[in-house]
Amino acid sequence: MLPIKVPPLGESIVEATVSRWVKKEGDVVAAGDTLVDLETDKITVEVPALKPGVLAKRLKNEGEVVHVDDVLGELDETAIPAGVGAAQAGAPASQAQAPAPTPAAPPASSRSAPPPPPAAQSGTTKSSPAARRIADERGIDIAAIAGTGRGGVVSKPDVLAAPAGAERAPVAARASTATPSSPSRGGNGAAPGERETREKMSTRRKRIAENLLQSQHATAHLTTFNEVDMSAINALREKYKEKVEKEHGVKLTFMPFFVRAACQALKQFPTVNSQVDGDSIIYKHYVNMGIAVASEQGLVVPNVKDADRKGTIDLSREIAEVAKRARDGKLTMDDLTGGTFTITNGGVFGSLVSTPIINYPQVGILGLHKTQDRPVAVNGQVVIRPMMYIALSYDHRIVEGQQAVLFLVRVKELIEDPAAMLIE
Repeated sequence: MLPIKVPPLGESIVEATVSRWVKKEGDVVAAGDTLVDLETDKITVEVPALKPGVLAKRLKNEGEVVHVDDVLGELDETAIPAGVGAAQAGAPASQAQAPAPTPAAPPASSRSAPPPPPAAQSGTTKSSPAARRIADERGIDIAAIAGTGRGGVVSKPDVLAAPAGAERAPVAARASTATPSSPSRGGNGAAPGERETREKMSTRRKRIAENLLQSQHATAHLTTFNEVDMSAINALREKYKEKVEKEHGVKLTFMPFFVRAACQALKQFPTVNSQVDGDSIIYKHYVNMGIAVASEQGLVVPNVKDADRKGTIDLSREIAEVAKRARDGKLTMDDLTGGTFTITNGGVFGSLVSTPIINYPQVGILGLHKTQDRPVAVNGQVVIRPMMYIALSYDHRIVEGQQAVLFLVRVKELIEDPAAMLIE
């Protein structure tokens, strides 16, 4: 028996939750096939079969917390019947041993029916955890979907775009099999008349809660506010967005402009880009800009490395790429480590003003909000302008109030006069 162990999970991560067993006991698997998905506080880890064999035993159940090097199950590498290859991986061993019967000639009425797609025949469709979860929820046969990811992997967007014919069964038929004992997330599956449901926190949700509490308890948390006239940035985007998308294949949002403005303000006020280590202050002479992204698994903060050395187009491309990886559950540990400062945009959800929580052990986070037309005084006249409230939460242990206010004022100045960013 070959033990299936929890692999190294990444920097400072020692435990995970068994999220989903992909293979059942008795399934024949090929080397590289995903056996089980583990959920950490940062990413989803797929545990593959190191050798071909039969999944003999699953020792950990879904929902159990496991640690690095724990044994998840056992793989019998001697149980594969002769002649069984990777194309049959995933079928129970009892089925794999039986010779395939010679198909009878189909009736004339069905001869024109197309054969099932190759992916459905092989049973070895590669797919992301998010894709499998959505396929299960919607009753879609993931083997019938053509993957557009690297190596033909079926991703979340592939499942969302799946044709109606890919469904396993009508929605009504699947709904009738649901039981009150297994409510969906958020209590949507509660039985009629049921007033409360209980759901155990995932490892990721617990870790997010711990980090937020640690940030509140370990820092002298304070927030300062300002407002920005978005007229100049809006005009700049309208002028160049079609050209940028056509020539560079990226959408020109306002986020890269705020990233550039923040990077320049951080150079002017380096304490906001520092970190407390005991009785020392570590100044970072580079900016790895964290971008808060709301994903199905919870809030994650991937970061764009060396953002202070990149131009607007490169920032647009990298921000879009890390956000997509976050939503698809494909973030790597490198994406999630090494950040020095964070920007969070509650405006995409309609937030008008908020006090963001510092992404500990960083000492500052910039909060963006909804752009809203408001009357403002300009040169003694009341005019309507697109205005946005911005907020800087900072660790008052090392960031003085004056520095925080001036940092936010500098961001405001650069956004309201984008040409100034080119000069610097």
